[in-house]
Amino acid sequence: MTMHKDLYSAALILSAGILIQLLSEPRDSRAADPRASTTTSPRPIDVNAGQHLRFGQGTPLAEMNTLLERKDGWIGGDGAYSVSLSTNRTLWLFSDTWVGAVKDGKRTGATIVNNSVGLMDGQGSKATMQFVVREDKNRKPIALIVPASGKGWFWPLGSVLAHDRLYVTLAQIEKNGEPGAFGFRAVGRTLGVVSNPHDSPAAWRLEQKPMPCAIFEENRELSFGAAMLLVGDVVYIYGTDESRHPTGPERSLLVARAPADKIADFDSWRFYGDEQWTADYRQASHLVGDMASECSVSYLAGRKQYVLVYTERGLSPKILARTAANPWGPWSKASTIYECPEAAWDKQVFCYAAKAHASLSTDDELVVSYVASSFDFWQVAKDARLYWPRFVRVKIETM
Repeated sequence: MTMHKDLYSAALILSAGILIQLLSEPRDSRAADPRASTTTSPRPIDVNAGQHLRFGQGTPLAEMNTLLERKDGWIGGDGAYSVSLSTNRTLWLFSDTWVGAVKDGKRTGATIVNNSVGLMDGQGSKATMQFVVREDKNRKPIALIVPASGKGWFWPLGSVLAHDRLYVTLAQIEKNGEPGAFGFRAVGRTLGVVSNPHDSPAAWRLEQKPMPCAIFEENRELSFGAAMLLVGDVVYIYGTDESRHPTGPERSLLVARAPADKIADFDSWRFYGDEQWTADYRQASHLVGDMASECSVSYLAGRKQYVLVYTERGLSPKILARTAANPWGPWSKASTIYECPEAAWDKQVFCYAAKAHASLSTDDELVVSYVASSFDFWQVAKDARLYWPRFVRVKIETM
């Protein structure tokens, strides 16, 4: 059970409201359109895109919770990013995954692998889920995706399907030699490019391309891929800039963009900094504070609004949402859309990994998942209520 950045590793074990922009989208210091080499005319922002949204309080979504909670085989995982492969199929990407059995409310005969996937067909009460856990020649469960370098392991993050290729951000993690809860460190980001995403995940042809726009230092981590969003012919890649202090990490939201047909060409990436798009990722502006390292950005077409969903500061019972008229913001003030009840069960229990899922959401309702775990590894083993993606529905209204 490995946790991401905000988290505990036991396997090793938006501006008081939306601002209406009436002038133009940000200029690119090299090109307004990331696909062009010359400046193009600014695209006006729709004035109707400035509507404020009011979120209701989330309520548990039993049909999704039941769909993922199993008694045998795949018996829990965190991360839980999703991407639509078709109108009827959704791919789920999980990080640390328990494989074994649940008996009398406990995980038994279980092992942990660093990543797995699920294929969901249909929606609602008629949905089905097939989990894919890779096995070695001895039929021992192992991670589906492993670093080509042979060092450390991968946690899958933001993903997008564009031009019939699947792009998956992979956080590369290694042990740091320290004992206790935080015996790991992030050492890199890799973009996984799957050329045959509609085949069985076990037969994926995945090319690994290290992402150069990253900083991994003792007291700072800057990286992209916490979320990805396709908007027309452009993909927005969200990241975070984290500085570490004795009182805890300070983490802010960043954003980059790239042509949808050149996502794997990092020279085509532009980074939003000082209200323009620049080729230097070090100039990326901090857009939102108190961020998590995992998040989602969704587009509500009927409301012409983008919605950012994340766990407050990464580890918290509070799930927050902000809205904007543009993929880069400016973002509204945060609304608390749900408070995870599991955090009150025990002082060892914490909640994290909140994000919305576009394939399940509508203009009037977000479907959001999160995970509850424990700082005590053995509590997760003994209490099978923990360590599942838990789902809530959040109603949306226009103010």
